[in-house]
Amino acid sequence: MSKIYKITKVEIVKEYTLKISFSDGVVQTIDFGVFLKKSNHPEIKKFLDLKKFHAFSLKAGDLMWGDYELLFPVADLHAGKI
Repeated sequence: MSKIYKITKVEIVKEYTLKISFSDGVVQTIDFGVFLKKSNHPEIKKFLDLKKFHAFSLKAGDLMWGDYELLFPVADLHAGKI
């Protein structure tokens, strides 16, 4: 059985880099810029607009943008990868 992690806090470090705190005390600093810049999908590329990228929210322990427009598996974020 895998552990279930929840995100408890997210802070903007710079541009596309976020510091993410988890319910078990782990903290990861992740740069989402490479992922956003490499994507060819227009629905993902729109988050290169820093105003849109910084408009994330925390819902039920998940980090998300818009109405589930952009969402990453919490286990991947916990491991520090996207």
